[in-house]
Amino acid sequence: MERAIRGTVFVLCLLPFVFMLYGALNNSLGPDPGEQLMHVSGEWSIRLLALTLLVTPLRHWTGWQVLLKMRRMLGLYAFFYACIHLLVFLQLFIGWLPQVLLEELVERPYITVGFASLVLMLPLAVTSTRGMQRRLKRNWQRLHRLVYPAAIFACVHLLWQSRSDVGEALAYIAVFSLLLGWRIWRRQARKQGAATA
Repeated sequence: MERAIRGTVFVLCLLPFVFMLYGALNNSLGPDPGEQLMHVSGEWSIRLLALTLLVTPLRHWTGWQVLLKMRRMLGLYAFFYACIHLLVFLQLFIGWLPQVLLEELVERPYITVGFASLVLMLPLAVTSTRGMQRRLKRNWQRLHRLVYPAAIFACVHLLWQSRSDVGEALAYIAVFSLLLGWRIWRRQARKQGAATA
């Protein structure tokens, strides 16, 4: 049963990439394929990042331990789509020129925070294995708290690049605020419980 669930989640997470690839190969991404690829890859990265953070409260509320085994897969897929987002940007908008990238990072704050989010996600992806978890021990949990600023930067990136329509960005900000707020509330509740024990 667990393998079936993991396999289903894996396939569902891969489907957006399959659709993007199909659209690119068949020239069916609309009048601006590059912009469409940027939009879709970025959206799926932030969606999967939200789902990654949703795992812990869901497991807390339902008691389903299998959810914890989905967290690493969801996080890696979030990083995967963030990498696609960056690669499309480098290929179509930067031309792989370091000086142009540097100029964009300096002149466009929304690109700076988006790049910062990806940089913060990189060590999380590299240390996502059980072997790294055993090696780092308690430091593993401390390191993986980088997901919180990565999520904040991703929301700011989306908000700042939005022009007239900020509704989508505000919706993601609300979702991440709830997810991070729940963690803060739970930590405070634990501290109060320990103090009164």
